[in-house]
Amino acid sequence: MELRKPFLFLLSLYALILVLILDIPCSVLAGDIVNDDDTVPKKPGCANDFVLVKVQTWVDGKEGREFVGVGARFGTTIVSKEKNASYSRLSLSDPRDCCSPLKNKLAGDVIMVQRGNCKFTTKANVAQAAGASAILIINNRKELYKMVCEPDESDLDIHIPAVMLPQDAGISLEKMLLSSSSVSVQLYSPKRPTVDIAEVFLCLMAVGTILCASYWSAWSSREAAIEQEKLLKDYSDEIQNTRDTSFSRAVDISTKSAILFVVVASCFLLVLYKLMSSWFAELLVVLFCIGGVEGLQTCLVALLSRVFKSASESYVKIPRIGAVSYLTLAVSPFCITFGVIWAVYHDASFAWIGQDVLGIALIITVLQIVRIPNLKVGTVLLSCALLYDIFWVFMSKMLFDESVMIVVAQGGKSGEDGIPMLLKVPRLFDPWGGYSIIGFGDILLPGLLVAFSLRYDWMAKKNLRAGYFLWAMCAYGLGLLVTYVALNLMDGHGQPALLYIVPFTLGTFLMLGSKRGDLKILWSRGEPERPCMHLHLQLDGSEQESAKKGSPL
Repeated sequence: MELRKPFLFLLSLYALILVLILDIPCSVLAGDIVNDDDTVPKKPGCANDFVLVKVQTWVDGKEGREFVGVGARFGTTIVSKEKNASYSRLSLSDPRDCCSPLKNKLAGDVIMVQRGNCKFTTKANVAQAAGASAILIINNRKELYKMVCEPDESDLDIHIPAVMLPQDAGISLEKMLLSSSSVSVQLYSPKRPTVDIAEVFLCLMAVGTILCASYWSAWSSREAAIEQEKLLKDYSDEIQNTRDTSFSRAVDISTKSAILFVVVASCFLLVLYKLMSSWFAELLVVLFCIGGVEGLQTCLVALLSRVFKSASESYVKIPRIGAVSYLTLAVSPFCITFGVIWAVYHDASFAWIGQDVLGIALIITVLQIVRIPNLKVGTVLLSCALLYDIFWVFMSKMLFDESVMIVVAQGGKSGEDGIPMLLKVPRLFDPWGGYSIIGFGDILLPGLLVAFSLRYDWMAKKNLRAGYFLWAMCAYGLGLLVTYVALNLMDGHGQPALLYIVPFTLGTFLMLGSKRGDLKILWSRGEPERPCMHLHLQLDGSEQESAKKGSPL
């Protein structure tokens, strides 16, 4: 198994870079609005809030497909309840751009027009004059677009709803009209719930993942310490050699590597933003699948080794791999099969379950392998990650006209739902569907600090109340809760979770350490002072040698 240690180190390095790329929770809705025109000022007759609109079709009296559009700043507001929405016949505009008086008179029909050649408000006025009850404007792109009024417009007496639909929806509706005798539509805009149970599940998943990983990390450190003391007692004559012996498989992060992680993650995020395409998204799926399979295998072997101890301690030598336990050989096929099935069906509606399982296993494995040795390194890492978060979520808009991290999290222009380095749960009670998501970085980075707190408590023999772990876990949970409150207050716009989590967790740790007088030890050593066994052994050996020299023959 010695040959697996370099691979596990590379896995942890790869995972840390990936989790730093995305550490933002947000709500991904069906038919998200891409263009952001909230800066356009409101005026009388053009002061509606932007809302998503459901367009339910009925073909020859039978319920058909449902499309999602966005309401305009102008026009009448759209009803929120389906039972209050009226059915209206759908008609094609003639001319198609609806920039000049229509050749056909409408009797309460919903008219479908193409975008372009004139203002949005001009199209709405022409449709209203022809007797239309609503206007559906088809975008020339696949994204949705917020329709606003021009600054110099004054003729804003529009009394019909105006809705923008994406290009693919327009193509489908036109095919329905050409192949059917009658197509009717129903327009309504249901309100989203303030809190969805998906967010509760995500919080529980994040807290549970850190809890499990912290106890595993602390248990491994305690076993390593016991093994070290045992070896020092048994081999007192080889003290010089044991000083350089590593008893732990963990990899300590240094201050320089903490800064380097953030720099490399920024570069990789830019690569994702610039090169995001369908093939690149598939490559990320493969990379995530490899890391997730290794993480799942590590977790399962660690759990099952307590039950099947003989199988975990019996090894077989495999060419180019080295010694592998029989338990690992038994678990590996299941993990590989699980990962391959997820990769094949990662676009399916149920794939979020497999993605969460692989993601949680990967995070737990990395938290067990990688650790921060003291509070100084943890402060540098979390502070750099916080600045990284703020820059790529908010400040990147000044350079790229859009939030780079949010674009990458939602898949960019790849046509995918988003890259897989996320935990996601479907919004079960949201009429718009979609997913609530949280980036790996929002769990792993604070998790490093929480795991460090538990290791310190165990080495210092502190109970939960007198230690730091309980307070660090509460601070993390509270920070995550505040993040989702801010997310809902910001109407679902992505929020940098570390903006709230880091002050809570790191601030709590620093204040408690300062108050209890442990800050100096936490900051530099990262572990309490313990009796040095090899000094006692050396002293005992010296006394015995002196006694031998001074005794009479």
